[in-house]
Amino acid sequence: MRTVIIGGGVLGLTLGYELARQGTEVEIVDARAPGLGASEVNAGWVVPSEAAPVPGPGLILKSMKWMVRKDSPLYIKPSVQPDHVRFMLGMWRRCNERDFRAGFEAHLALAESTNDILDDYTRDGIAYDSYAQGLLMAFTDADTMHHHVSGLDLQSAHGLDPQVLEGDAIHQAEPALRSGLAGGIYFPHERHLDSASLTRGLQARIIELGGIITESAPIDRVERLGDAIVAVRSGERRFIGDAFVVAAGAWTGRVTDLFGVPLPIRPGKGYSIDLTPAPMQLRTAINLSDAKIAMTPYDGRMRLSGTMEFAGMDEDVNVTRVKAILRGPSGYFDNWQIPASAPQAKAGMRPMTPDGMPIIGLLPGTANAFVSSGHGMLGVTLGPGTSRALADEILGRGVPPRLLPFSPTRFARRVKPMPALTPSGVHA
Repeated sequence: MRTVIIGGGVLGLTLGYELARQGTEVEIVDARAPGLGASEVNAGWVVPSEAAPVPGPGLILKSMKWMVRKDSPLYIKPSVQPDHVRFMLGMWRRCNERDFRAGFEAHLALAESTNDILDDYTRDGIAYDSYAQGLLMAFTDADTMHHHVSGLDLQSAHGLDPQVLEGDAIHQAEPALRSGLAGGIYFPHERHLDSASLTRGLQARIIELGGIITESAPIDRVERLGDAIVAVRSGERRFIGDAFVVAAGAWTGRVTDLFGVPLPIRPGKGYSIDLTPAPMQLRTAINLSDAKIAMTPYDGRMRLSGTMEFAGMDEDVNVTRVKAILRGPSGYFDNWQIPASAPQAKAGMRPMTPDGMPIIGLLPGTANAFVSSGHGMLGVTLGPGTSRALADEILGRGVPPRLLPFSPTRFARRVKPMPALTPSGVHA
């Protein structure tokens, strides 16, 4: 069996590895080089405790306030384009407690095996930098903290053991934080990793297992016979397979449109800034919850990550938003110093869906084409579990129950008719 995977980010590489280790012939085809974009510049967090969907109670009011501030944690560029309007209305419809909890539970089930799978990677010789130091959510606002504390039942039920630290008790988890904060919630089992090293390690192991990785090959055409996909093309290059998977991140909707199944995946731009050397030593990764900024400590450096920007398909860096990220820690640390010369920030396009949940499974109207995308800010947290489960489906073992909430059919009930090919490869 031969599987062609379109996209070489975290989702494409983890799936390629899962299939290759089970003896499947794999080729990963990327429009540029694998491991770039959001897969490279994310916070690297493996945090089921933070795996809630983006749409949630209260988001509508917050987003309305933030829309007028270009340095806000969430920025939505005003647009009357029909696709944009439909997407935002779909997201706002999901901003209720019932959908939020259902999505969170589905994510927790998908992430349940992530740490075990990452340990399996290590045992199989995949080298990457990993840190098992837990995650701390820090709060300046007492009401915001108590709101989070009141909703910890899901994390507790999934064995994440949240520890509530009121006021200065937060120093038990992180002494560097200033006094007078509202407190924090510490999750001892979470970890973080260097996602760039993970994608490099996965690429190396896939190649060792006989897989092929092809760069600079944007897919522009799909060949099909009836409901079976027989090949995809990039210019004159033709990639044949028995199964095809679209894992193209924020570009997934454009690619699935070629398969006759347009999906509502839009880019949510995020930024990361690496400070070298690290301006302070932290015991753990910290979510500055009120500021919506992630602080990730690595050996010799610190990464700041944040913002969600719905403003189009580009990776341009907005200096105003970068400055807001650099200012954010000053509300949590007495000795935070903004660098006199800001380091170069990078941007990545997160694949977002209207309901805040991934789209995983067989593309409607096809017999052998699948999708794995829409993981938003949770690609590293949900990717390993997604890929192990989807590999079972691709290899004919049925649809694992934990994938059912993420079926593409919730967005693709109607399939766009596509021209068929004759067996000779000529359009009928």
